[in-house]
This record gives sequence, C-alpha cells and structure tokens, in this order.
Amino acid sequence: MRFRSRSPATTRALARQLGEVIGALSEAREDALVIGLSGPLGAGKTEWVKGLAEGLGVDAALVASPSFVIASEYPSARPEGTPLAHVDLFRVASEGELESAGFLDLLAPGRVVAVEWSDRMPAALPGDRIEVRIDRGGAAEARELAATATGPQAERIVAEWRRRVAREVPAPC
Repeated sequence: MRFRSRSPATTRALARQLGEVIGALSEAREDALVIGLSGPLGAGKTEWVKGLAEGLGVDAALVASPSFVIASEYPSARPEGTPLAHVDLFRVASEGELESAGFLDLLAPGRVVAVEWSDRMPAALPGDRIEVRIDRGGAAEARELAATATGPQAERIVAEWRRRVAREVPAPC
C-alpha cells in the first residue's frame, strides 16, 4: 500500500487512521502488534507515531523520539484504548542490547509497539508485523509512505486500513 502525503498533518492523519483501525480490531488480536518504521533522519517517523498514538487514544503530546532511552511506554487515556510502546533502534548496537533493554517485555498481548529504525534489526521483530517506510517526496514537506503486512494479523489490519483510507483520504499513490 502506497501513499503520498503533502504535509506532516496528512502523514499524522494516515497514522491516526491506522491507530483507529487497530483499536477497532483489538478483540481479534492475541499478540502485540509491531509496526516497524524506516526512513532517513527527519522523514517523519516520530510524527507518524504521534498520529498512531492519537488513533489509539494515547496523548500525542507525550510522544517524543526515544533515541536516548531506547523505549517509552504510553498508556491509553481511554478505558478501551490500546497502550503504545515506542522503540528507537538508532543507537542500539545488537539484538542482545535490545533484549537487555527489555524489548521482549514490550511485546505483551494487546499492546502496539512502534519501532523506529526497524530496518536495522528486522530479525529481532516478530514475523507478523506492519512495515511502514517513509521517504521524502519532491516538495519540502511531502512524503512517500509504503506499508507492507508480513503476516496474517498484519494483513487483516492493513486491509481494513486501506479500506478506511480509500473512503476518507485523498487517493493513495
């Protein structure tokens, strides 16, 4: 699934819609849902996580890049909301270091885990996940987004996200 975003607000809205879909389908999930984010510095990965947080009922003002702490956890403000863990692999040197930082504990059932720089350690992530690549587009704030599902849980969620986006956002590219 590919999208063209013309602004940070549109990028955030796309992620917010994914968070809403995840929340709506939460009863069907038994495992944590991992969303891997990749793209160059400044592409908008953290901005994307803020939109995801909004869709999950998490206060987006709490979301900041966890580069120096490796991971942050955010509870949902809604009783039926989904908690979010935000991980940044930029400064993580090995899968052992990631495990020592408590990554496996973040993969609790019912949780969403957004992993920035996921392309640095794909083997450390579950096989069933959503991968989102964000690249800069032609204009200063434009972005090209590509989302891929790598397993059955992720495929169900991405399919519903695609349907929702087709109804509510300008056409994907």
